[in-house]
Order: sequence, then structure tokens, then C-alpha cells
Amino acid sequence: MSIVAEAFGLVFQPYVLLVIFGSACFGMFVGAIPGLTATMATALLVPITFFMEPVPAIAAIVTATAMAIFAGDIPGALLRMPGTPASAAYVEDAYRMTRSGRSEEALGASLVFSAIGGIFGTIILVTASPALAEVALKFSSFEYFWLVVLGLSCAIFISPGSVPRGLISLVIGLFAATVGIDNPAGEPRYTFGNVDLLGGVQFIPAMIGLFAISEVFRAVVLRVDRPPIARGGQGGIFRSQWQNLRRYPVQVLRGSAVGTAIGALPGAGADIAAWISYAISKRFSKQKEKFGTGHVEGLVESGAANNGAVSGAWIPALVFGIPGDSITAIVIGVLYIKGINPGPMVFINSPQLIYAIFIVFFLANLIMLPLGWVAIKGAGTILAIPSRVLMPIILMFCIVGSFSINNSIFGVILMLIFGILGFLMEENDIPIAPAILGLVLGPMLEQNFITSMIKADGSFLAFFERPIAAGLGIFTILIWCTPILLAFLRRRNGGVAA
Repeated sequence: MSIVAEAFGLVFQPYVLLVIFGSACFGMFVGAIPGLTATMATALLVPITFFMEPVPAIAAIVTATAMAIFAGDIPGALLRMPGTPASAAYVEDAYRMTRSGRSEEALGASLVFSAIGGIFGTIILVTASPALAEVALKFSSFEYFWLVVLGLSCAIFISPGSVPRGLISLVIGLFAATVGIDNPAGEPRYTFGNVDLLGGVQFIPAMIGLFAISEVFRAVVLRVDRPPIARGGQGGIFRSQWQNLRRYPVQVLRGSAVGTAIGALPGAGADIAAWISYAISKRFSKQKEKFGTGHVEGLVESGAANNGAVSGAWIPALVFGIPGDSITAIVIGVLYIKGINPGPMVFINSPQLIYAIFIVFFLANLIMLPLGWVAIKGAGTILAIPSRVLMPIILMFCIVGSFSINNSIFGVILMLIFGILGFLMEENDIPIAPAILGLVLGPMLEQNFITSMIKADGSFLAFFERPIAAGLGIFTILIWCTPILLAFLRRRNGGVAA
């Protein structure tokens, strides 16, 4: 029996297929609840996988992760509360499409192009994983520094408000990221003697507060019920996607490729892939002024990128045993528990397992379409519930999600503080999304900057000496300079015309 046939035999068993279906439903449920991330879904599955063989155990995690990343778009579009951080980049567009009666088009785009991006990433995973992993391994602290700066720059330029307001939001996020003892100096910063703050500001309670609790506050203060969703106004979930595919083929391909490449970089993951893809989409769009106002182009490209990154993150994990993100870090631990050491030797010793994982990836992205359709249809009924009923339920899930991080009331307090902060920011037209990215990437920025400066003995020129770092650095600086150059050219053309 060939290795591929043996791999098909491992996957297409009633027990494994049942595990895949159950994990898909679980991933959809967790991803659709604001604050419960794909990483949390994976972590919750780990105790259950102890009782499984390697193939169903890995299949459960792969399927749940793919579903959770997509399902995070559902509350983002319907409630403006992204279920996962990967959905935060384009939540404004998705929500505004919902407000204008195009919810099914928005969620259909997220679903279809997430599946396309996931399948594209899986093809890359199957065919070119060794070569891409070698490129990712060449990254040092210099390349990671510029990658983080690029992500932070994108956060400012893609925010729907003005650049100064986006910068204010980013500074708030970066300041929150400096709290705690987890810094190169190892000294407590801004903890004020509080033991809970030594570990820093926890990301999940902060995200729940900024996105979900601020919305609850708004509903309580303004006492305005959400408008009903216009169901079926654009011809269903799938019908308009063929038109979007014909209109944005370059964006689909570019988002899938960028997402897979970023996912293959250790530590990057779907969050950064979505943000950078959205920024690239806006930068090269012919209708960039429509971004942030309910434009589907950003959803198409970023949706393909975040699920492409899920597949891409497995490239360094499988080939070199290096986790591409927090989810694959958990997966590597599960593989060790099963007696399988990820790395080059697993391709020689257990090739049928590798092929089985590839098959599961394809299967997970294909069944995402029918299950996603069911999830969208079911989730849409949430808005039929009045705000006075819906908001206490959301508040309850938020409190449970924040408390469950460390089984501590501190997470709930943190959530409420960031909820008030998010409410005040939005009341003053300051976007929230850059603050989230600053909170996530702040520690990585500081660590890679300090490490690079130590390596370079204090020389800033070292940040441009390595080819990839120089390319990333020049690209980032060009992004900074582009608005200035455009303003200069507009003024010059205006002067000539006058």
C-alpha cells in the first residue's frame, strides 16, 4: 500500500471523521464568541486529545483552529465584536456592511475567501514547505524588528480615522505593553506593587474590554437597540462571491500568498497576516477611500490571509519543530506527548502521518463551507434578540472568558478598565484597533530592538546590513514617507494648476 493510500486510510475512518465534525462545531462555537480565541479553543481541546491516537488528535486541533479563525468574523460583522484577534483588522468594514443590509455578503466573503486562503496555504504547505521554512529560519532579531515596525505602521495607516488619532491609539497600546516584569531589564514597570500586574496586561481581557465591554457600555448609556439585519438583501451568502472573485482575483492570490508567508514566520501568525494584508489591500486599491466604510475588498484579501497563515504556521512546526504561532506551539507539545518528535526525521519515520495531516487540512477547509453557512444562518438570529437581553448575555460570556484566563478576578477588573477606556476612545473618534496591535506587538518590538542593539554594539546601521532586514526596513520607511510625498505632490500640482 502506498504512503498516500495509507494516509487516506488513517483519515477516512468513521471515528476520525466524527472527531473532525465535532471539532469543527466546537471551533465554530468558540470562535463566534467574542473574547474566546482560536488559541483558547486549541488549549481546551488538549486534555481531550490525551485519549486519542495521533491522527484524530491532530485532526481535532487543525479543524477547530481553521473554524475558529473564520468564525471570529461572525460576531465582528454582526456585533462589531471580533471573535478572534485575526478578525479585528477588517471588523469596521464588515460591521458597516451589516449596518447597510449586506451582512450575508460580508460573512459570505469571509467564509469563501477564508476557505480559499486555507486551501492555498495547504498547497504551499504540501509542495514548498522545506524551502519556505528555510527562508523563515534566516530571520534574526533585525528582520523581526522591522516586521513588527511594519505591522505597527500598518495599524496607523489602516485605521479608519485620521493618522494622528491612529497614532494616539497605538501609543496607548504600546504603553499598556510596557507594564510588567517581562522586559529585557527584568525590572517591574508600572506595576505599583500589584502582584497581578507583574505578568503584564493580559491580552484577552484587554481585547474583550476594548471591543465587547465598550459596546455594552454604549448600549447602556445610549439606550439604542441595534438595527435589524437585512437578511438576503444581496442574494444569499454564496451568490455574490463569484462576482467578488472575478472582481478581486489579484487580491485573493496576494492575500493567500502573504498570509501563508507570514504564517510561516515563527511568532507571526494569523493576526499580523490579517493586519498587513488589509494594509496592502488598502495601499494598492483603486478605491482606498472606501476602506473602513463598508468596502468588501479588504475582507476578501484579509480573509484569505488569516486562514492562509493558519496553514503556513505549520510549515516550520512540521519541518523544523519550530512553532509558527501559539497554536502550533500547543500542537508540538501534543506531538511530543504522542511520542512523535516534529522535525525532518518525522518525514522519514512517519510519512503517512504527515500526509494524513495534509489531507485533514484540505478536509477542514472544504467542510468549512457548509458548516460556515449553517453557523452564519444560526448566528444571524442573535440580532433578533433585543439589546436589553443580548447585552447581559454578552457581558456574562465576557466575564467568564476573562475570569477563565487565570481563574482570577483580576482579569475581570482588567476587562472593565479597558472597557471604559475603549468607550472613551470611541466617543472621541479614536480607533481601537491600533491599540490592540500595539499591545500585542509591543513586547516583541522591545525584545528584538534590544537584542539587535546588543548584537550590533549600538550601531543603527546594522539594521540595514542584512538583505532581508534592509528590504523590510526600506519598505517600512517608504510607507512612512508615502503620505508626505503624496501631500507634497498634491500641493505642487495644486500650485501648478492655480
